[in-house]
Amino acid sequence: MKATPDRSSLLRPLALALALALLGAATVPRAAVADGWQADTTFFLYWQSSVPPGAAKSYFRLRDEEGNATDREWRWGVELVPVVGVPPVPGVYELEAWLEDAVGRELQRETASLQFDDEPPAPPVPEAPQRWLVATDPALLRIGHPAEPIPLSGIRGYAISVDRGKGSKPCAGPVCTAKETDLAGGIGDDAISLGTLPEGLHYVRVAAVSGSGVASPVATAVFKVDATFPRVSLGGVPGGWSRGPVELTAQAEDALSGVAPAGPSGPFTAIAVDGGAPITAAGDTAESWVSGSGTHTVAFWARDAAGNAADGSAGAPAPETALVRIDEVPPEVEFAAAQDPSDPERIEAVVADPLSGPSRNRGSIGVRLAGTRARYEPLPTQIDGGRLIARWDSDSYPEGKYEFLATGFDLAGNAATGADRARGGRMVLVNPLKTPVTLTAKLSHLRLEGRLRRLGGGALSGQEVEVTESFATGAAPERRTTLVQTRPDGTFSLRLEPGPSRQVSVSFAGTRLLSRETGPVARFGSKTRIRFAASATSAAVGGRPVVFKGRVATKGVAPRGAAGLPIELQFRYPGAPWSEFRTVEADARGRFRYAYRFSDDDSRGVRFRFRAYVKGREGWPYEPSASRPVIVTGR
Repeated sequence: MKATPDRSSLLRPLALALALALLGAATVPRAAVADGWQADTTFFLYWQSSVPPGAAKSYFRLRDEEGNATDREWRWGVELVPVVGVPPVPGVYELEAWLEDAVGRELQRETASLQFDDEPPAPPVPEAPQRWLVATDPALLRIGHPAEPIPLSGIRGYAISVDRGKGSKPCAGPVCTAKETDLAGGIGDDAISLGTLPEGLHYVRVAAVSGSGVASPVATAVFKVDATFPRVSLGGVPGGWSRGPVELTAQAEDALSGVAPAGPSGPFTAIAVDGGAPITAAGDTAESWVSGSGTHTVAFWARDAAGNAADGSAGAPAPETALVRIDEVPPEVEFAAAQDPSDPERIEAVVADPLSGPSRNRGSIGVRLAGTRARYEPLPTQIDGGRLIARWDSDSYPEGKYEFLATGFDLAGNAATGADRARGGRMVLVNPLKTPVTLTAKLSHLRLEGRLRRLGGGALSGQEVEVTESFATGAAPERRTTLVQTRPDGTFSLRLEPGPSRQVSVSFAGTRLLSRETGPVARFGSKTRIRFAASATSAAVGGRPVVFKGRVATKGVAPRGAAGLPIELQFRYPGAPWSEFRTVEADARGRFRYAYRFSDDDSRGVRFRFRAYVKGREGWPYEPSASRPVIVTGR
């Protein structure tokens, strides 16, 4: 190897024994000179021991490998560092050296070998394992020897560097130092452990180093390390209970070594149910069925191409697990042993399931006439824990026997029906369930009178009766409901408010023990109320007109009011019927006005009666009516 010489060591005194060494090398015994190969043609020399007294000059002559003298000779003073050079042809040259005194007498003669070789070896053949390594695997590098011809200086060993793909160099320059030569035991020192490497790809660069330190072209081997377990997901696991066998699919993925099928020893994916023998499949997918009622524990894992497997073996974590719940048995459904005497229309059934439990949101109760094959009519059903609760509006059904059917579900979705009571016997009820009642009412002008009794007698005290007034079209509001309470004798009364025409009905909503009932409907017709006046009680023929004005009451009328309502102005005289002489329209507030001028001479002395008449119109919620007449005499 070439390095900077230690000048102080080169200036030591001359001695009888001469030995040669490479630049920067320590004092070398004569027997070791043959190992001193270098890649530089220039050799720096030093004397190995002290020189004899009287030595004044040193002489050097170079001989070729056959011992023939060349034309290369040098003369140096003993106080200087001798420097010689060999031809640029690799070989082992002999250097002849002697000392002379001041008058030319030879005092000492020695020879030494100068070994020169600047030829690089052929590149080596580094070999990395073909498989991926796991985190605990040592990275063993084996190096195939460089091809012939081997440099004259032989192979000192191999220089090695490792990088992540950025192209490192085993040696800083074309000549490797001893420190840069990682394997220095010769050509056969061809294996080394790089220890455990971090996860990923590692590029190992190797150069063969000749005996003189010359590096070969760099060869590369790639070590692949996968320290991560494959990721595995399990598909098909139900969110809750299943009512039948479940098919599961384990899907594996691995970003480095992968899980592609590669034969019996390659990657696989596995599923094990309840600690049983696993089902394995080469590659990234495994499938399995889980069956049987109960809670099953499913373990799943995979092995990648590097051999990583979270299977619970020595040093490996336990597999991931999932729970699969299966309930293949339907629940049991039965009605309550008897009806609640205080609430006979309450229909209740119990759903029992020992495994998954009753459903919290599914279930129904239906009813049909007993002894028929009609479809069960569903009733509004609530679910409270393991109970189905429905209300049967028995008032809406004719008299007769009715049978009921309850349908219950468990959390797995299994369904079952029940038509029997808890203590045996079919769930059948006879309608009417509740006590029938009678409701009578009579409307006299604006006063309503009525009575509520049990069928066959018995007053019903303290019950609420609903009185509904449905007003004629155009009224506001269109409907009004009032609740009245029956007296101890079952009677009730209500004074209705004045207003538009209407229909009046009464009803009893019933209770848990009393049936629902509707009474008769009565109609109340309300006449239009009109105010009418004249500006004078007499009028001259051809004179100033008489102004008639008035107003129609608009209480209880829709927002449009009386706007556009036709008002007939009528007159009559003794012995004649009422006749219309003009029709005007009322404004939104019901007001109207008209100026009338007497022009007929026959009107003198006649006592006329005038009035306003309203027939009504579509959307007017009052009956036709006329105002009180006013008297105007012509003169």
